[in-house]
Amino acid sequence: MLSRLMSGSSRSLEREYSCTVRLLDDSEYTCTIQRDAKGQYLFDLLCHHLNLLEKDYFGIRFVDPDKQRHWLEFTKSVVKQLRSQPPFTMCFRVKFYPADPAALKEEITRYLVFLQIKRDLYHGRLLCKTSDAALLAAYILQAEIGDYDPGKHPEGYSSKFQFFPKHSEKLERKIAEIHKTELSGQTPATSELNFLRKAQTLETYGVDPHPCKDVSGNAAFLAFTPFGFVVLQGNKRVHFIKWNEVTKLKFEGKTFYLYEKKIILTYFAPTPEACKHLWKCGIENQAFYKLEKSSQVRTVSSSNLFFKGSRFRYSGRVAKEVMESSAKIKREPPEIHRAGMVPSRSCPSITHGPRLSSVPRTRRRAVHISIMEGLESLRDSAHSTPVRSSSHGDTFLPHVRSSRADSNERVAVIADEAYSPADSVLPTPVAEHSLELMLLSRQINGATCSIEEEKESEASTPTAAEVEALGAELRALCQGHGRPEEEQVNKFVLSVLRLLLVTMGLLFVLLLLLIILTESDLDIAFFRDIRQTPEFEQFHYQYFCPLRRWFACKIRSVVSLLIDT
Repeated sequence: MLSRLMSGSSRSLEREYSCTVRLLDDSEYTCTIQRDAKGQYLFDLLCHHLNLLEKDYFGIRFVDPDKQRHWLEFTKSVVKQLRSQPPFTMCFRVKFYPADPAALKEEITRYLVFLQIKRDLYHGRLLCKTSDAALLAAYILQAEIGDYDPGKHPEGYSSKFQFFPKHSEKLERKIAEIHKTELSGQTPATSELNFLRKAQTLETYGVDPHPCKDVSGNAAFLAFTPFGFVVLQGNKRVHFIKWNEVTKLKFEGKTFYLYEKKIILTYFAPTPEACKHLWKCGIENQAFYKLEKSSQVRTVSSSNLFFKGSRFRYSGRVAKEVMESSAKIKREPPEIHRAGMVPSRSCPSITHGPRLSSVPRTRRRAVHISIMEGLESLRDSAHSTPVRSSSHGDTFLPHVRSSRADSNERVAVIADEAYSPADSVLPTPVAEHSLELMLLSRQINGATCSIEEEKESEASTPTAAEVEALGAELRALCQGHGRPEEEQVNKFVLSVLRLLLVTMGLLFVLLLLLIILTESDLDIAFFRDIRQTPEFEQFHYQYFCPLRRWFACKIRSVVSLLIDT
């Protein structure tokens, strides 16, 4: 029997799992790993496949069964982190955006960052003004189709490509004009480098948006960039705090706190899991960009002493160490296999469902006016969120951002329209919205819908009565989180209760230790040394023995009283 148990255990440890990782050019890398393989092993396999040395900027992302996104932790087992059933599917993405992507040592690294930012542009994460958008799209055209050729590129050729969530004919003409007149002769590598230099100057560069709500219930997107913590609402950046000014990150349940020297920002995530993911991303980004050496990294707790909380520690190198290591790279530049752009109205989807080759434009459906008014009011409320001013400027920015260094406010207009990234790239599901409300909001903001969303919404087209109900639900949603004071009181009461429980537990442990010292006959060196101290002998004879006799007398009197009755 013992031999069968041991053989079964060895077979389970030797079991192999199939893993598929989707790369930035939408190709796939498939491999097998052992049951106890760490995340670092899988990541090293992937970087070897890509011939990538400057790998600290990248990571592997996956989605758990609850549709919550996570970054794969390299010090833990892959199988234990992915709670889904094999085969496992993950994505290779940029995790830490370089502060100056043009300064990256190798062209292969710049190309991968270029692919990531191009995806950000298409999915609405990198939002910018129309003039900047046209130039970025023109750089993409030049990098992927080369110089303008009248024989190959007929009138309106730029309209065949999808660079953004939505296009206009005016924007498409501007893209084609820049491509024809200003970029001729640029190689793919040069165009990609110019694209990175331009993208780096944008307010939403490096943004991985986390949907939240502020204390007034207004929708907001929180993000961590190479330069600090930002909050986006509507078409504005309403908060910006540099990394050296962030003193503490904390979360409790759905509530996320960011402590700065002068203020404390409070936001509410859709779920506790989303809030914990937001907190972990903040801890990692602050360590990567702020610290001088990885030896300075410390384990961080999400709460105070005696209170229940999570503990987390960043396990990689910091940005300064990565730059120093990159400067020492001496090898022949690896060959880059660039994937040409496919003329279509959409880019491949990066959702974690079935792979899609294209997403056609959807036909807008007529919906009852009450929902439209509700959605407009929700968007307007996000624009009217009160903003706290600050005396801090944007002097942290590199030389390409020096034109904005004179600003003394945290507020900045990021684009001509509201920030509304595609739902497929959000780090967490928007649990509080129904599918219909989510789709309608996306349509108002001009964002495209995925095929899965469109099919699901067509299968459940709302009736007039359902439309009224959805309108009421949206109005209630706009008034969410209306009682932050009660939540703060409840949290304070829970904290006090936890402190009392911990105190009582410590007193109970001390009482047990005292009984062992005074009443037991254990001849242990530790106990013997304590018993021989003058202080313990004085306590034992002057206090403990009289107290014991008093308790014994009381117990005998109670017992005799019970016997008499």
